[in-house]
Amino acid sequence: QVQLVESGGGSVQAGDSLRLACAASGSAFRSYDMAWFRQAPGKEREFVSALTWAGGTYYADSVAGRFTISRDNAKGTVSLQMNTLKPEDTAIYYCAARGPYLAATSVLGDAYNYWGQGTQVTVAS
Repeated sequence: QVQLVESGGGSVQAGDSLRLACAASGSAFRSYDMAWFRQAPGKEREFVSALTWAGGTYYADSVAGRFTISRDNAKGTVSLQMNTLKPEDTAIYYCAARGPYLAATSVLGDAYNYWGQGTQVTVAS
């Protein structure tokens, strides 16, 4: 079992930056693919970014070049640095995990076994 707790959300202006963090319980963190998804009001959940246990990174086209995902296996955390935020980035952001030691990553939410409770990000224009 993996428990995930997100933090770092908030309300900012367009162009500002935020850093989200996700703390994971359990000693097997380093064997899990970690990802961020988001869901805006009235919209379906969408993939934002993933970082595999092997170090591969993946980004949605809408955030590539602005967002950076990273992990600290020693601390059991995964972070999402969000720069040049836009109003369309407004959503609840969820941390997710899948594993252990899977051969291929996934951008599909249904492929992830564990989810955090979410943290709100609001970007004003």
